[in-house]
Amino acid sequence: MTATTVHIGTGPDGTLVIRPHGSLDDADAVDLQRTLVHAIRHTRPLRLVVDLIEVGDLDPINLGTLAAACVLGDEHKVAVFLDHPHQLIADRLASAGVPAHRLRHVTPGARM
Repeated sequence: MTATTVHIGTGPDGTLVIRPHGSLDDADAVDLQRTLVHAIRHTRPLRLVVDLIEVGDLDPINLGTLAAACVLGDEHKVAVFLDHPHQLIADRLASAGVPAHRLRHVTPGARM
């Protein structure tokens, strides 16, 4: 991803954690999509957490990518969760079709 960096790690329970930093825009879309699809289709953890605590903004393409990742995860029996989104991002993700139970630990206020 361009100016955005991503940390990928595994929790002690086998949860795969993807933690992007910065703002995700159209230049990051292909890399984010590839990372999520590879994780869901090939790595296939029981749980995949995308930790958004350090994400300042998401463009519409990346919002749609995260919403689609939740659906793809359901199809492949991978529970996908979006943790620590800021309230504005959580609202936009919900508008994009992400179910409320996928949005965990929403941070009040916006980070821009």
